[in-house]
Order: sequence, then structure tokens, then C-alpha cells
Amino acid sequence: MTQPFRIGIAGLGTVGASVIQILARRAGDLTQRCGRPLQVTAVSARNKAKDRGFDLSAYRWFDDPVTLAKSDDIDCFVELVGGAEGSARNAVEAALAAGKHVVTANKALLAKHGLAMAQAAEAKGVALAFEASVAGGVPVIKTLREALPGNEIARLYGILNGTCNYILSRMELEGLTFAECLKDAQRLGYAEADPTFDVEGFDTAHKLALLTSLAFGTQVDAEAVYVEGISSITPLDLKMADELGFRIKLLGVAERTKAGIEQRVHPTMVPKTSAIAQVMGVTNAVTIDADAVKELTLIGPGAGGDATASAVVADLVDVASGSIHAPFGLPTEQLAKASRTPVQRHEGGYYIRLTVHDRPGIAAGVATRMAQAEISLESILQKRSEAAATRDPHGRSGAPVSLVLITYAATEAAIRSAVEKISGDGLIAEPPQVIRIERE
Repeated sequence: MTQPFRIGIAGLGTVGASVIQILARRAGDLTQRCGRPLQVTAVSARNKAKDRGFDLSAYRWFDDPVTLAKSDDIDCFVELVGGAEGSARNAVEAALAAGKHVVTANKALLAKHGLAMAQAAEAKGVALAFEASVAGGVPVIKTLREALPGNEIARLYGILNGTCNYILSRMELEGLTFAECLKDAQRLGYAEADPTFDVEGFDTAHKLALLTSLAFGTQVDAEAVYVEGISSITPLDLKMADELGFRIKLLGVAERTKAGIEQRVHPTMVPKTSAIAQVMGVTNAVTIDADAVKELTLIGPGAGGDATASAVVADLVDVASGSIHAPFGLPTEQLAKASRTPVQRHEGGYYIRLTVHDRPGIAAGVATRMAQAEISLESILQKRSEAAATRDPHGRSGAPVSLVLITYAATEAAIRSAVEKISGDGLIAEPPQVIRIERE
């Protein structure tokens, strides 16, 4: 009988438990596909006594994931512990050094140490597979690495964090504040008790760094990603976006420019007619712009036990079948060191919301500063609050009102300079809101 492909799993949370259940449920079909059985032989987790819905006695237990990673009982080590350092890093490095294949869902680990780990995997002739690290059950890693070699990719962008997309969707549809939606997301388990990593864009940045390497043949460079989160987005911004024909999404964007590879994460206005604008709730999506396929959008569940486990099992099937690829598409020595493009050089349209005093000359002063920065305005809209409803005989209350500007293409540096001067002129009552526009 053909020898089974022996699997050790570190981390038996929602995803780890789902992997074991899928492997058991699909055992016959997976054996036919791989030509040999996929068999979990050993596991490791923090709490052996926890009820996970299956019998742990069928597997050899390891208290230490590093010891499991080096064990002669396994051919492949599955890391589902999480975190860029500590036991996750130590165990993956130990597995690779011992010549074991590695499958992981750990984007933070790969964003920081992926290049070194890929080098170690290549030196040992083993796999380092990580489909589950980006967009859950959406097969974007495989698509970039294996399905598009005939394409030159110009840009990719996507919704890579379900928590942020859920919050923005609820805010738009129900008119709720960020704080209200975040509290509800935490209650439902979509957001952590400390949501900073998600809502401030760092989770998206780690995922984007991995996709950038695969798309453009560059070394993983998470430090090059410009990051903004969604905590400053207000219901008024979402309402204005709707009136202007846009939706606001937290996007990770990577594109090839004349100056180098630009990587950025920030709230973005996208046309409501675009495919990515239709993605609501905890769903993820990635759009790839390339010369041959033109525009390709992948949409699906970005998190959850079964969806992420599906991606882990897909990697296990590839490795067990002998399909081993360079982790980032090219051998590590062929990955280029990407030329970083500072976000100040980014050029595009912008939404600018200024809270100004409702008095004569304010709009003219704002327009003058924009003209001095050579920024052309596509439209100007003024929204008065209830506080501004009571007017003096000349039609001005002096109370703060919102002045919304939509610009034609301008550089980030020009926008920031103009806004800074407007603030210095004393024309605005609150910090400005600046959101980039990503057109089709």
C-alpha cells in the first residue's frame, strides 16, 4: 500500500479543528486525488482537555509545537498558532531545518520572515505553502503563482479584511457610527477585544505584502506599505460617497509605477458600478489588472473555520501530490528588491471633507489654496448641519458646515500641502478628512 502523507497540526482552534474534520470527511476523495492517504498523525495545542468535537486519542499529542515540527512522525507541519514570533516562528523554522514540508495560514509570520523561510524551504527541497494566509477560502495565492504566468500584472487591489468590510457595510446601510459597528462586530466575534490590528489596516498590510511579491516578483517588503485604517470614517463620509456614486472600502493596493512598486492600505472610494463595490459584509475580494486577462476579480469568504481550512487542505493536497512550487512564484534569488514608491508620489483623485465656519469667503479661500497647489476641482458640495440651520439676516450662521471637494488627478504631496495651508489659514474647525478615489 502507498505510504500515507503524515500531517502534524499545531493549533487546534476553529481552523485547526476544521482541517481535521475536512480531512476525515473527504478522506476517500482526497486519497484518490493524491494517490495516497492524507493522515493526521500528531497535534499540538495549548489545552489538551478542551472539547474540540473529535477524539484526540487518535493522534500523538505534543505539548511543544517545536518538538512536533521536528518529529519523525510527520512529513508535513501545519502551523495554525499565529503570530510573527515565538512558538510559531520557532516551529516553522525547526520544521524546515528538519526537511519537513510546511503549510501555514500565518500572514504576520510570512510578512516579516517569509523571504528567509522561503530560502530555507528551497534549500531543503520542501514546500512552504500559505494559501490560507490571504483572503481565507479565496484561492488568490494559487491564482497569482500558477494561473497567470502569461500576464504582466499592472495593479492588484482588494478587500482583505472582513472585519473592516463588515463595519463599513453596516455603517453605510444603517447609518451607524464606527464605534457602534465595532462594538457589534466584537459581540458577533468578527472583531477582537483589541481590534487595532484589523481596523487600523495592519492585517491588510501584511496580506498585501505577500500578494505584491507574488504579483510583481519582488521580495516581501511589509515595511514599504503605507497604512491608514477606518476609525476616522463617519456616516457623513459614507452618505456623501453614496451621493457621488461611490462606496468606501478599506483597500490594499499594489501597482507598478514609473518610480517603482507602490503599496498602500487606506479607506478608498470605489465606483458603485465596480465589482469590488458590491462586496459587503465579511466577504473578501481581490481584483487583478493584467495585460492578457484584463481584469480578474476573485470574491469569497475571507475568514471562518471552514473557509480557511479549505485553503489549508488545498495546500496539503498539492504537497502530498508532489506539486511543490517556489513559495513566492520565483526562486528567492530571482526575487527583485522592489523600488519603494513613497505615497507622496501617488497620483489620483481625492475626496476632501473640510468642516469650515459658515461665513462669507470661506469657500473662496479654500478654492484659492487648491488653485495655488495646481489642484483642479471636479466638484464642490456644501452640507449644512442642524447647527447651521439658524441663519443670520445674511444667510450665514457661523456654525460649522461640511465642504466636500472632489479633485481631478493630483499628487498626494500636493493634496497634503494644500490641506495644511487651509488649516493654517484658520478656515477649518476640525481635522480634515482625505480619502483617495480608485476609479475603474
